[in-house]
Amino acid sequence: MTETTKRWDAKAYQGVAAPVEEWGKAVLERLELSGDEVVLDVGCGSGGVTELIVEKVPNGRVIGVDSSEEMIEAARERLGDRAELHHADVLELNLPEPVDAIFSNAAFHWIGEQEQLYERLAALLREGGQLEAQCGGIGNIAEVDRVVDAANGAEPFAPYLRGRRRPWTFARPSDTDLRLERAGFAEHRAWLEDAQVEPKDPRTYLATVILRAHLDALPEELQDEFLDNVLGGMPRPFVLDYVRLNVSARR
Repeated sequence: MTETTKRWDAKAYQGVAAPVEEWGKAVLERLELSGDEVVLDVGCGSGGVTELIVEKVPNGRVIGVDSSEEMIEAARERLGDRAELHHADVLELNLPEPVDAIFSNAAFHWIGEQEQLYERLAALLREGGQLEAQCGGIGNIAEVDRVVDAANGAEPFAPYLRGRRRPWTFARPSDTDLRLERAGFAEHRAWLEDAQVEPKDPRTYLATVILRAHLDALPEELQDEFLDNVLGGMPRPFVLDYVRLNVSARR
């Protein structure tokens, strides 16, 4: 499954995405914007935080890119022509001119090719331009990871999931700093931040935000059983321990 064919249930995501969007608002505050910049939102999703970026650059332009066609359709419904939106793999994204700033929230950990990611971001960003991002870092949702690993190897799921590469890459700050330096960023800093989420609807949250790739790999008749298995293996109350990787850099 390539980056451009990942499926997301945009409507369900919008119903449970509040915690993720709150993190995005905090990351957005780190961007130094005067109002006339061109800003690229990588992994714009259904456009919730993208809309806030639009408001911050009334004399500028916002470009959103997402690997999910469903998400881009939802973003178009929300934003209309206020943003330029692309259904594309960011690793293959080309723009006519470099942008002034790049923003991303909860997206980079879905991209396995981390070296290539930061090289592409550097190529899309003008010299002196700013990158502000946050995604899952080392240790993120460790308990879910453990339970999912066990479920992957259990019957009847093992024939479809055992041995599959994890759909996420939770990087270390030190590795990220090295990748930023190699990509040509003049200034860079990466650090971790703990956060907790207690979803009101754990099942929908897991199915929509975390386990979409696992469910897509299973026959439809096994998907509910897989969710039951994972939920049954999680401690109560259902609280997710997130570890967020923050990235702040200048080209």
